[in-house]
Amino acid sequence: MYRRIRDLREDADLKQREMAEILHCSQQAYANYELGQRDIPTSILIALARYYNTSTDYILGLTDDPLPAKILKNTKTE
Repeated sequence: MYRRIRDLREDADLKQREMAEILHCSQQAYANYELGQRDIPTSILIALARYYNTSTDYILGLTDDPLPAKILKNTKTE
């Protein structure tokens, strides 16, 4: 997971300081997320997924598909 957030940030050509500003946290806190020295709060995880247009499952390493899951509408057939 920690490698993924670093790779996503680097692919977006962002510095840790810039990502920290986007997430409204300190650069040190963000660096600790990338190093695995601090657990990523759920709100930060969601913000990262939204910013990078990916899924939390991808960030967490539960899938290798970076595309966000499609939300299926509940359709009834009568």
